[in-house]
Amino acid sequence: MEEWIIANGLTRRQFLKASLTGTAVVAFSSMGIPADVSAQAKGPFELPPLPYAEDALAPVISARTIRFHYGKHHRAYVDNLNGLVKNTPCEKMGLEAVIRASAANPGQTAIFNNAAQVWNHTFYWNGMKPGGGGKPSGEIGKRIEKDFGSFENFRKEFVGAALGQFGSGWAWLATDGRSLKVVKTLNAENPMTQGLKPLLTIDVWEHAYYLDYQNRRKDFVEASLDRLVNWDFAEKNLPG
Repeated sequence: MEEWIIANGLTRRQFLKASLTGTAVVAFSSMGIPADVSAQAKGPFELPPLPYAEDALAPVISARTIRFHYGKHHRAYVDNLNGLVKNTPCEKMGLEAVIRASAANPGQTAIFNNAAQVWNHTFYWNGMKPGGGGKPSGEIGKRIEKDFGSFENFRKEFVGAALGQFGSGWAWLATDGRSLKVVKTLNAENPMTQGLKPLLTIDVWEHAYYLDYQNRRKDFVEASLDRLVNWDFAEKNLPG
């Protein structure tokens, strides 16, 4: 329920008020996802295909987690977004433009939450690959060595950011101008709204890891860094 409240831009008090007045009639599935999900709303935004099979990231991330995370959570954000932007100027915008416009508009919190989560999740899937992880080479490896002093320093800082994000959110490797930096964001927030360029992310919402790791977020983050990170993808995101 907490995730649905956030996605729809409500405070808990607003949700409870809506429930008491009968205006928050939503059926929740056993995983806490709205069962109707805007009646699978059609619209300009689509769920991108996964860049690998559902079981390709196992055993670090199981096929079961992918089915729920991608097939239910990610899809729900796409469907919610299509319902929210219908007959609004956002319907004609690209996804990043919707994120930037809605981030600056307090009246479009629900649009921002769902648009950013569509983008964040797509970016997250592409930032992993079977047999990935470990110390990177190439330009991204050189930049990490230069800006963090060593890969080990980067790894420690990144894991620290992921563990230090209280509640739901994301840990990111991003560029601030020409420098690399590690940042963490709450809920759907994205570094691009802070003027940063994301290179890589790990999802630390509980639905990303709880089926496989329960409360062991550290184990999930470390295993993802060591065995799944797609450093080629991160390098392609470096500014020219």
